[in-house]
Amino acid sequence: MEDQPNTPPTDTAEPQAAPTAEMPSNDELNMAMLAHLLALFTGFIGPLIIWLIKKEQSEFVDDQGKESLNFQICSFIIFIGLSVLSIIPFVGCITILMLLAWFVVWVVFIIIATVKSKAGERYRYPINIRLLS
Repeated sequence: MEDQPNTPPTDTAEPQAAPTAEMPSNDELNMAMLAHLLALFTGFIGPLIIWLIKKEQSEFVDDQGKESLNFQICSFIIFIGLSVLSIIPFVGCITILMLLAWFVVWVVFIIIATVKSKAGERYRYPINIRLLS
């Protein structure tokens, strides 16, 4: 007979997976995506409408609608501020360039948010004032 070292019996039960958040439905993904995408064409009006209609029905759409709406309000404030500053002599030229740069950043962030929310990820804009929480 071979000598086997005394080893404690191993637990053969499979470890339980940690509870994960449920993946939003396809309708929820589409509404969250629209909350971001409509902002390109309607400003804060599109995200506001989506958020008001779907906030009670879907936690994911509520979250992404608020995020999009907050970003659009923040962007509106930045656009207004830069537009006012562009009137000032000697500062106006630089401010106009900053306004164009912000427009590009605004479009890129919205496209990223649209793609991420369609994939089911909760996107957070890097530049945002969270007025709605």
